Amino acid sequence: MPPEFIRSEHEQPGITTYRGSAPEIPVIDLAGAGKDQLTIAVAEASREWGIFQLLNHGIPGEVIRELQRVGKEFFELPQEEKEMYAMECKPGSSEGYGTKLQKELEGKKAWVDFFFHYLSPPARVNHAAWPKNPADYRKANEEYAKHLVGLADRMLMTLSRGLGLGEHVLKEALGGDGLELRLKINYYPPCPRPDLALGVVAHTDMCAITFLVPNLVPGLQVFKDEHWIDVNFIPNAVIVHIGDQIEILSNGAYKSVLHRTTVNKEKVRMSWPVFCAPPGEMVIGPLQQLVGDESPAKYKPKKYKDYAYCKLNKLPQ
Repeated sequence: MPPEFIRSEHEQPGITTYRGSAPEIPVIDLAGAGKDQLTIAVAEASREWGIFQLLNHGIPGEVIRELQRVGKEFFELPQEEKEMYAMECKPGSSEGYGTKLQKELEGKKAWVDFFFHYLSPPARVNHAAWPKNPADYRKANEEYAKHLVGLADRMLMTLSRGLGLGEHVLKEALGGDGLELRLKINYYPPCPRPDLALGVVAHTDMCAITFLVPNLVPGLQVFKDEHWIDVNFIPNAVIVHIGDQIEILSNGAYKSVLHRTTVNKEKVRMSWPVFCAPPGEMVIGPLQQLVGDESPAKYKPKKYKDYAYCKLNKLPQ
């Protein structure tokens, strides 16, 4: 096991994963849920956990399977073919293939390869950055994006109602139809010492909200009540993370979830998170409707691109 992948003891999953009986993250079934019932369930999960799993979310199983098939086929290509899309070859680019995303304070590495590209809005999509192989990569991703945009709208409306606001307030605060959806494919190869390594280190998502589908190999953990606990794998569910921008807009009412990824000794783990974020020039701060003498603003307004720069470079906000 190369030393740069061995985490310090306070991070090693073999030591820090909670083995006792732990609460399960909320599961919300969209089938048959009335608007009020759904609002309460989503708001409660977002206040208490910052993460929940959605069932009967409206994205056909076949669409998700195709997204996963083409992503897996890309990562099984020879290394030199994947390197043609390397982010390092395009300084400043936020799309492409890579193995190292952000500065790590202890100089350690995460056990993961990844690929980033935008799915929406059309003005942000650059098909030249997408894999050409497999040939149906574009079709599968466009189909998934079409469904996901609708689910993102539905969740933002529900979260907005959960704050006692009009349905469209949150989405408008995030740029309306300019909301940017960026897919990341995470590829975690088998690891000889999964007890010592992490696929992705502990972090909160800097975006507004994340929608994630994993393959069949579990690995996601969340930090709750001072413990790292495993997220139960539920077939066909979409996992939703509250990100930093929704925590900020809600003035701390909704929690951005602290999470990390473990790896497996025998099996490849993959996941497909889509990060929904405001355009870079958008200024994000606590919504005025939620700030008053009784509840002063907990965060200072900031352009999203400046927030992202500080977060990636481990600078104070």
